[in-house]
Amino acid sequence: MGSFNSRARPSEHQPPPTRRSLLSSARGTAAPAARPEDERLSAGRTVAYGFQHVLTMYGGIIAPPLVMGGAAGMGTAEMGVLVASCLFIGGLATFLQTLGLPFFGAQLPLVQGTSFSGVATMIAILNGGGGMPAVFGAVLASGAIGIVIAPFFARLLRYFPPVVTGVVITIIGVSLFPVTADWAMGGATAGEDYGSMKHIALAAITLVILLVLSKSGVPALSRLSILLSIVLGTVVAAFMGMADFSQVLEGDIFAFPTPFAFGAPVFEIGAIISMMIVILVTYTETTADMLAVAEITGSKVDSKRIANGLRADMLSSTVAPIFNTFTQSAFAQNVGLVAITGVKSRFVVAAGGGILVVLGLLPVLGRVVASIPAPVLGGAGIVLFGSVAAAGIRTLAKVRDDNMNMLIIATSLAFGCIPMVKPDFYATFPAWVGTIFQSSISSATIMAVLLNVIFNELTRKKQAELSPRTVYKYQTEGLQDGDRMIDGKLYDGQGLEIRVISEEYGAAGDRPMPPL
Repeated sequence: MGSFNSRARPSEHQPPPTRRSLLSSARGTAAPAARPEDERLSAGRTVAYGFQHVLTMYGGIIAPPLVMGGAAGMGTAEMGVLVASCLFIGGLATFLQTLGLPFFGAQLPLVQGTSFSGVATMIAILNGGGGMPAVFGAVLASGAIGIVIAPFFARLLRYFPPVVTGVVITIIGVSLFPVTADWAMGGATAGEDYGSMKHIALAAITLVILLVLSKSGVPALSRLSILLSIVLGTVVAAFMGMADFSQVLEGDIFAFPTPFAFGAPVFEIGAIISMMIVILVTYTETTADMLAVAEITGSKVDSKRIANGLRADMLSSTVAPIFNTFTQSAFAQNVGLVAITGVKSRFVVAAGGGILVVLGLLPVLGRVVASIPAPVLGGAGIVLFGSVAAAGIRTLAKVRDDNMNMLIIATSLAFGCIPMVKPDFYATFPAWVGTIFQSSISSATIMAVLLNVIFNELTRKKQAELSPRTVYKYQTEGLQDGDRMIDGKLYDGQGLEIRVISEEYGAAGDRPMPPL
């Protein structure tokens, strides 16, 4: 650890009082520090920004139930149950993550929803003969186990310094580029028109609208640029004959998810073990999302908060099968929305969770959102997902420029890109290897953590063992786990610079500052 340049008396380890703290003391009241994520907006803006979050992740949250329903050979009505259930539970999970309960919820602006990382494993369980009850049983059991082991995983936070978090945040953004490209080309429902110029043109028009609104100079338009570009893009699509709302009124107006609609869960040991691997992948991705949104918002995240967030994930995943849906996790694309709009409030995301609950109870509203053409979402996604990658690059800019860190960054990013550029790379590997490394986020995270331990952690530990230097205990009392000196400046575990106070008190009895 480098030098900590504050000098204090034995009884004075706190920084000099500020004018605000002195005034608060004089009034007999405390002045608690407001967290960026606790910002409160007007009701109208809260709902509007929350709706942006829903539009951003809607396609992603309904994808897993659609894929699973298709694999199970379900009809339209049964597929509708899966979709409504995933929206309903996603909204409740978002409430838990953003608002929080004791020991549950990171209280960060994170949207929760059905994770796509477990789809391959769940299809394997489905095809194993157990059917959907075996899938739900495996999800329920693995989620319950996940609640217990979440705090142990959270203790690994010290292995996520800026060189690791920068890689992870960057790869989160990069891994979403194929999604927005697919949307821009028409999405899964495009049929023979997939990739046609009219689809790409619509995506380009939406992108231009977004950029113009962002550059308008009007704060309200700039912050709502994502939502407004999607609405205006849909209007353009209607004039182009590419928006179809004919099926919006078909089906139930109101429907409450029926518990165990597909039968009681069946618990199979092999299926549960397979889903536990998925849980570890979910841990990695959710931890990365929490660190990413903390970096963007300037929030403080420690191992306790990470554990609370992971427990919320797992509690939601345990309840999800009861209401006919699957493992829950944070959505990376919504991290990009936080970055691009600058709206850090967790209450905005909670409002989005409320909208998801309503969509789950009112399928007719869900059908309206589902009718938004994929190219419109693709045009907006270019900015959304690109901003996530840009946030990661900004974090990497804080990393010490040396050969070891460059090697970590280069290898981890390349490793994380393998599943994107060559999806069948792990086809001949054992199934558990594919489950873990088929995720670009998991691949990059595992490689970055491993290389950081080898090239940085072990090296620093060895240097510390050989170093004859010592410091007084009082000099380190202001430090916290993960703090480190880089290029003469002190940074915390999230890469944020810590102000070092160097006033000379000069009073009798001061302990001398030894050379470090």
